[in-house]
Amino acid sequence: MVKILVVSEYSLNPPEDGQGRVKIGGGPLYDLGRVQALIRDETSLQVWTEKCRKDVRKWFDDDFQYIVDLIGSLKDTNYIDSEWCENGKGAIAACDAYSVQITEPAPATGKPLRMEYFLKFAVSKTGALVLLVSCHG
Repeated sequence: MVKILVVSEYSLNPPEDGQGRVKIGGGPLYDLGRVQALIRDETSLQVWTEKCRKDVRKWFDDDFQYIVDLIGSLKDTNYIDSEWCENGKGAIAACDAYSVQITEPAPATGKPLRMEYFLKFAVSKTGALVLLVSCHG
């Protein structure tokens, strides 16, 4: 049996090996105001999965400040649910998922475009980093 490494601050009842994504009831797990205070700049934000790296490149051209601003715009009402997520390297984190709708200029025309973004993140075990697990439109 492989030992699972929990890297998130929240660590109660991690799933057994091989269970994949498991929902966590009673969320959100992290106080949103605290998360927003942690990531006042991009140095406290770590993209934690390869899929998230690809999505950040695709959707945001690696503009981490834009992601910081997106997380900063979240409200408690944007919360979706919480779940355990794997990074594909033997570590798991308990994450909160949010969605936010914003209006921004369309790249080709500059006309207003309503976008919905999904963000999933955890606070690291040390409490110093926000681990970005998913970020896409």
